[in-house]
Amino acid sequence: MNSQIFVNLPVKDLNRSIEFFTKLGFEFDPQNTDEKGTSMIVNKDSFVMLLTEDFFKIFTTKQICDSKKSTEVAISLSVESREKVDELLNKAREAGGSEEIEPQDNEWMYGRSFEDLDGHIWAIFYMDESAISKD
Repeated sequence: MNSQIFVNLPVKDLNRSIEFFTKLGFEFDPQNTDEKGTSMIVNKDSFVMLLTEDFFKIFTTKQICDSKKSTEVAISLSVESREKVDELLNKAREAGGSEEIEPQDNEWMYGRSFEDLDGHIWAIFYMDESAISKD
């Protein structure tokens, strides 16, 4: 079975969030975009649904977490190189995001994290599987 993943995130200003992630190089599915939300394409099997807070509320009975004050989830994306990690992080900062923690460099894995405009944490990492000890 080939499953797809759809991460749903509440956003305060949909158009501003679309603009932010467009600057990072992401594309959106126009068939799944309206005034309530959009489907951001990560790859052929992974999507992030950016939903207005009012629309997001219909999917839960719980209060929406203020992601500027609390962390409920961190989204991790692998990329093909250390340079791509830095490139994506720099694009996020230029688009209005902020670096979340210091870069993590563990010989075989390199990663950096940023907060998007709504405070959601995105961890971008490169893993060099050839450098992992196979003891």
